[in-house]
Amino acid sequence: MEATASPSVTATEVVADHHADRTRVRRLLDVLSARAARVTCWQLLLAAVIAAWTTYFTVVTLDVHHGLGTSAYDYGLYDQGIWLMSRFKAPFVTLMGRNLLGDHASFILILMVPIYWLFPSAGALFFVQSLFIALGAVPVFLLGRRLLQSEAVGLLLGVCYLLHPAVAWTNRENFHPDFFLGFFVGMAIYGAIERKWRVYFVFVALALLVKEDVSLVVIPLGVWVALRRDVRRGVVTIVASLAVAVFGTMVVMKNLIGVSTRNGWRIPFGGPSGVIRETIERPGNVIEHFRSDGRPFYFWQMTAPFAWIMARAPSVALISLTVLGTNMLSTFWYQYQIEYHYSLIPVPAIAMGTVWALAKLERRARHWCVAAVAVMSVWTCLMWGAVPIGKIVMPWSDNPIGVSMPYAWPSSHPVAEAARDIVRSIPSDAVVSAQYTITAQLARREQIYMFPNPFRAVLYGPNTDLEVARTRLPAADDVEYVVLPLQLDAPNQTDWDAVDADFEVAAQNQYWVLYHRKGG
Repeated sequence: MEATASPSVTATEVVADHHADRTRVRRLLDVLSARAARVTCWQLLLAAVIAAWTTYFTVVTLDVHHGLGTSAYDYGLYDQGIWLMSRFKAPFVTLMGRNLLGDHASFILILMVPIYWLFPSAGALFFVQSLFIALGAVPVFLLGRRLLQSEAVGLLLGVCYLLHPAVAWTNRENFHPDFFLGFFVGMAIYGAIERKWRVYFVFVALALLVKEDVSLVVIPLGVWVALRRDVRRGVVTIVASLAVAVFGTMVVMKNLIGVSTRNGWRIPFGGPSGVIRETIERPGNVIEHFRSDGRPFYFWQMTAPFAWIMARAPSVALISLTVLGTNMLSTFWYQYQIEYHYSLIPVPAIAMGTVWALAKLERRARHWCVAAVAVMSVWTCLMWGAVPIGKIVMPWSDNPIGVSMPYAWPSSHPVAEAARDIVRSIPSDAVVSAQYTITAQLARREQIYMFPNPFRAVLYGPNTDLEVARTRLPAADDVEYVVLPLQLDAPNQTDWDAVDADFEVAAQNQYWVLYHRKGG
């Protein structure tokens, strides 16, 4: 039987393929070279600022974490929940007794799961948080470059964004998915102003994944788009925002934890209907509420860094008004304090609104106003910000003037080092109840409880009452290790006295005690 000859490749074909490959490589290099040639010194400086910010705050927040400056609320619960999802387990967070996505419909956290496949560590979380907060300067730069025709001014305003006290404080306050919004909301506003609709809808969608209440800023953005750019796209934004909010609260959260929201108690006068009724029947009470407890000062702090330039053309800045208003309306003290993550959400609209207003000014007036923004940004950052240099004023402190930053135990603090020593011998799969700062060091496990949980339920489950205290949880019988300070306060001592007969000392040092269940 005659064998079939295999086709042969001629030398000419080999040479042609070689030349084609070289041509493709040359074209790719030409494209990259052309793009690199368009990179300006201001863009490189922006990249350097973002890199420096990310590096500094990653190092600082990680050091704070290792110095026991984080806790079950609000670092440990995210660490445990994302870790559980990365192991393909339901994210039922035993630190708070709720499903992570039932506490808030933060679907964006699912996108962080792959990070835990490669880098399951506190450093990974703090790096991502610092990076995305720093990226919030990008849309300010892009809009400044476009509307003010100056990359230098765009860079300056991007830096001013980062100097806003609420931005750095968000980076310093444990870990919260809200950090995404500085970048996402800013890019959505940029897309809307520039009619870059693909950019706009991508970042609106990403923003809506962060939390169920992001509609408070996305709906006003949709209204702006409907009035100033495109009615159909604005209406789509509003309807989509409402749909996501309803789905997050009435479907996801209600099915996972039994209630659509745990925060109804934060609304004064008995809830939304009560606020409306009070506004109509007794408006003086509502006005007095907004004047009370330092709320006007909070509004001052939020707007002063941009020298109130946004008042010249306020339409873009007003996108932030609903969030600012609800923060000030809330009875929850943290919401109207600039040091907490709630205050980051209005900042992108205020910053972008400042750029928008600057573009309406004549060139000479614009230069003076840009200088005013720069001066006010530096001054307010030094007064109220989480800055690494100088002294700051913190009115809530016992020593309100002259507090150095950063203010936290370093990782080398003896108490922190002793804590790391005491927990080193705890198995990775053990069930643990621990003092609240220690839980943040032990969160990546299926069962970890913030003492006195689960022996006595405190701040546990879907209850809206933060002070609720229930009886012993069934998981109390599963606890193998307990980590507590050597010196306990009276309430914790009472809780421990009720169960200490079941445990024995496994390790002890100058500050901490590790207990192990007898016979375990």
